[in-house]
Amino acid sequence: QVQLVESGGGLVQPGGSLTLSCAASGSSFIINWGWYRQAPGKERELVALNIRFGSTTYANSVKGRFTISRDNAKNTLSLQMNSLKPEDTGVYYCYAKTAQVREYWGQGTQVTVSS
Repeated sequence: QVQLVESGGGLVQPGGSLTLSCAASGSSFIINWGWYRQAPGKERELVALNIRFGSTTYANSVKGRFTISRDNAKNTLSLQMNSLKPEDTGVYYCYAKTAQVREYWGQGTQVTVSS
């Protein structure tokens, strides 16, 4: 079992920055760990996904602006979001897939980019 708790969302002006954090607890070994988001009226989409000992994939819309950081020792995942745009608005979810091939989601944190 893995529990994921996000923090760091909020309201920010266009061009601003936010950092989201995801804390994981539980005994399972996380392989894939990343962030998804869901805008109002839209489907949930991948933002960034890190594969343990492997690469990180970013959505084209956030490349060059968002950076994911993973600390396996502290069981934390961060998403640094720079140059935020109104279209980045949505609920951001932390996602994890374990070595047992089970998937887990956090409760979500709201990010609103607006002037």
